[in-house]
Amino acid sequence: MSSKPTIRDVARAAGVSTKTVSRVTNGDDYVAAETAERVRRSIEQLGYRANPLARSLRKGRDEAVAIVVESIGDVFFSFMVDAVEKVARDAGLFLIVASAGRTADEERAVVNGLLNRSVRGLMIVPSHLEYGDEHFPIGVGGVPVVFVDRPPHGLAADSVTIDNEAAARHAAEHLIAHGHGRIAFVGTDLDETPVNLRLAGYRKALSAHGIASDPALEICHRHWMSIDERLLAGPLALSDPATAVLSGNTVSSVAVVRELHLAKRTDVAVVSFDDFPMADALDPAITAARQDPALMGRRAFALLLERIEGKKTRPRKVVLPTTFIERGSGEIPPPVDARPRRRRPRRALARS
Repeated sequence: MSSKPTIRDVARAAGVSTKTVSRVTNGDDYVAAETAERVRRSIEQLGYRANPLARSLRKGRDEAVAIVVESIGDVFFSFMVDAVEKVARDAGLFLIVASAGRTADEERAVVNGLLNRSVRGLMIVPSHLEYGDEHFPIGVGGVPVVFVDRPPHGLAADSVTIDNEAAARHAAEHLIAHGHGRIAFVGTDLDETPVNLRLAGYRKALSAHGIASDPALEICHRHWMSIDERLLAGPLALSDPATAVLSGNTVSSVAVVRELHLAKRTDVAVVSFDDFPMADALDPAITAARQDPALMGRRAFALLLERIEGKKTRPRKVVLPTTFIERGSGEIPPPVDARPRRRRPRRALARS
């Protein structure tokens, strides 16, 4: 016998055919209980392990699902991936995790590579691609897919998101209610979903309260910026400076809080869109509009599993709730001389 036992070695030891061994390892119920037990004993005694690649080649598909996130290094997505991995394992599936990269070409290559592996399903956080313009064999009639965190544009498919605009509007209105009229918004790629929806919510909150928006207070940065980059240097140095900050996602939140604490500017109010580790341990602790990445991942996987099992329904859009947590940083008042500058409505001219 070779040092690495084969399926033939197991069949010989159990006195059955290799086909019977294959049926047992695949959980086939058509093998007699006594025979199946004899095969399992032989597998254990020999230390045999099935070859998943060979199995996927025989079946024409992999015993795996994949998730494509914007960045594996992002805390938000790490929580999501961890939750998906657990439920996928419970369902007897392996999880393949991939980052979308920094460009549309990289994301396209990642998705094509996963489809070439014949994965059973995909969960995708759209980062650079307009999936309605692509020609991937996914969705109706193709590989099951669920879009997470961001809806697919132009493609009918299941999705799990939150109401980004409404949640950001609520966060901005919380700062306004505490006296702030000069609120900076900091986010990555302000023209991309979901940050652009959060920016829209922020702007609507200002408008609803008669506060003029100011482009100098809308700051865009990149995920791969230098950690020493000063995002708030401009807004805080204006003649009418920002007295509060609404950060657009976890990456922005960490950058903003780090910069303010290094500068010892704990007088600036902060509301973080998304919670992050240690946010409750800072002084002041960080007020947050929190979504649940683990719940988002689990719900997305549940939808995907139903599609894998053959469920035929119209595309479903699941919108999850967010939780607003007041911890102190979002309740810091502005200086006495800094009050919202509201647009006054024009008075109608008196008629003679």
